[in-house]
Amino acid sequence: MLELALFLAPFAAYGLFLLTTRGAGPSVPALVATLAGLAVLGGGLVWFGVERGGGPEAVYEPAHLENGHVVDGRISPR
Repeated sequence: MLELALFLAPFAAYGLFLLTTRGAGPSVPALVATLAGLAVLGGGLVWFGVERGGGPEAVYEPAHLENGHVVDGRISPR
């Protein structure tokens, strides 16, 4: 039941938005803020991929236990 509610929540929010704005659409500042947020998100994803990626030859070593202590996962070259 919770999954159904989570699935339907965005549709209900959009319907409420349409009812309150009477189909006029979003304002210009809302569109600019949305586009700026998407640009920052895209730039952050690109930056993260470039900085944290290990390249095609790198191997990911998952976190594991050594002598009762957790050793963090890491990306290391072959």
